[in-house]
Amino acid sequence: MLTTAVATIIAAAGGTASAEVVSSEPSSSPSFNGPVYAVAYADDTVYVGGDFTLASVNGRNSPRTRLAAFDARTGALKDWRPTADANVRALAVADGVVYATGDFDMINGESRDAVAGINSTDGRVTALRHTVFGQPNAIAAGHGRIYLGGRIAAVDGVPRANLAAFDATTGNLDPAWRPATDDTVNALAVSSDRIYVGGSFHKTNDVSSSLRLTAVHPVTGELDRRFQPKPVSQVFALAADDDGVYAALGGQGGRAVSYNRDGQTRWTRVFDGDAQAITVLDGTIYVGGHFDKACTTTNNGARGICTDGSVARGKLAAVDRDGNLLGWAPQANGVAGTRQLAASARLGSVSAVGDFTLVSGLIRKRYVEFHGVTPPLERTAAGHAPAYRQASPGHVAAYNFDSTVADGTYDDGSGHGHLLRAVTRNGGTPRMVPHGRGHAIGFPAKCAGGDCPRLVLRAGDATGLNPGTGPLRYGAGVLLSPTETGRGENILQKGYSTGGGQYKLQVDGLSGKPSCGMSDVAGTVHVVHSRTTVADGRWHSLECRRIGPALTILVDGRTESTTTIPEALSVDTSHPITIGGKGVGRNNDQFHGTLDDVWVQIG
Repeated sequence: MLTTAVATIIAAAGGTASAEVVSSEPSSSPSFNGPVYAVAYADDTVYVGGDFTLASVNGRNSPRTRLAAFDARTGALKDWRPTADANVRALAVADGVVYATGDFDMINGESRDAVAGINSTDGRVTALRHTVFGQPNAIAAGHGRIYLGGRIAAVDGVPRANLAAFDATTGNLDPAWRPATDDTVNALAVSSDRIYVGGSFHKTNDVSSSLRLTAVHPVTGELDRRFQPKPVSQVFALAADDDGVYAALGGQGGRAVSYNRDGQTRWTRVFDGDAQAITVLDGTIYVGGHFDKACTTTNNGARGICTDGSVARGKLAAVDRDGNLLGWAPQANGVAGTRQLAASARLGSVSAVGDFTLVSGLIRKRYVEFHGVTPPLERTAAGHAPAYRQASPGHVAAYNFDSTVADGTYDDGSGHGHLLRAVTRNGGTPRMVPHGRGHAIGFPAKCAGGDCPRLVLRAGDATGLNPGTGPLRYGAGVLLSPTETGRGENILQKGYSTGGGQYKLQVDGLSGKPSCGMSDVAGTVHVVHSRTTVADGRWHSLECRRIGPALTILVDGRTESTTTIPEALSVDTSHPITIGGKGVGRNNDQFHGTLDDVWVQIG
């Protein structure tokens, strides 16, 4: 059985994670020669704003004056080049229009004071044109309106107390929406029935104790008195859904806080510097700021120093919906760090902007994007393994057990020729089980004693199955009933904990919870455990994913847990890959259920 070594999960109270996490390896993207303050997605395009004059792709500089757009999939710049004469601080995109706010007076040489609408295709300004007395910080679109927040005294000479709204169709100032705060608004977030407002204020609509984070009606601006969160320090950023809101806070050390619809705190994560940005993608909450560490408890002291221990999280971190700090740790540099985050469910991507120049050891000047979450339309239904997993170009081995060759070995669908051969003992023969459009393979039933049937499928010891220190993914479709669990059951294993290292997927104990394990040449084993059983008589897809210092286990496409492993951990072993057990000896960790679509991907 696998034994847990030094890698641990830093977690809050209980609960099951329910989402994938983007890769910690940045994708290809442009760099910028000045600060980037704002980022927004629209379909396959990323829009950014800031105080830059050049965008660089693959070493080639292109003029872009404080606004730019590029392909989110490839990083290629688009020919969208409006110009702003001063900082762009926030962006929102809706119905083919990019809405910008900031310090500017002109867009494309035309008068646009602090707020503008820009056609998302040709870069021309729309009719939205107002005179804003003050400093806007935030902009959001929804409910047929464009919402503006900041330190604002008036719009077109009409008094407004830090908040205003415009009709998205006509561009006119909304005369009815006029909530008021007594100090600066830093952040806005739109939900189906609320506009969440965050900042350094102490009152909203002159109601005492409605401080720093409140909710108002999207049409009337009326304060929602049911929502009473009372954060301990000013709010810099917000992300909302219909269950509540996530807030990034400053103060003595930063905080990421999850509030339900009544404003009750669901969890808090503490950092050693301000949390300045927050976004949500598929159940994972991504946090950015100018912190360097995440505290292991909610306690911190002078200058935000974590008093009960910490883990490195340079400017970026991820938390699951239950408040568990995940192992995602790209490690960005800089002082100001991450200023804003955005997520795209369509692309399964997260973007960060700010003042960093290095992320995960790679040059990423002031913009970085991370991919890796499976878009919803591409997912298999939860609780069901796919009938057939098509081998991808990155697969080095793939087995769907639907085809054999003349000598009875099982074909490798990856095209790399790593055929599987059955190795048996005491009559442990494979059973072909109908599944989907093809077959799965059944292993021997549970048995006590030394004469129990044993069955292992084994491929050769080809070096092409060794990942070294590189990215690695492997997994299988699993059908296991509660009566088929045991002390430990191997699904897939390459190598051993000594002699070159190993990677492994197995089901642990009578509870039937899967785990992923990796070890280095020294034999130290690092394990990440699922908190969800798969021994329920239904098909489940399992995946182990190693990217940099993170080892993650996924069940049915949802991240269950992530733990930290050494980036230098290398698997380079001459031992063969085995499926269903580590051998046919007495203590072979025999698998007793049914498997399908077993695969390994390197790179």
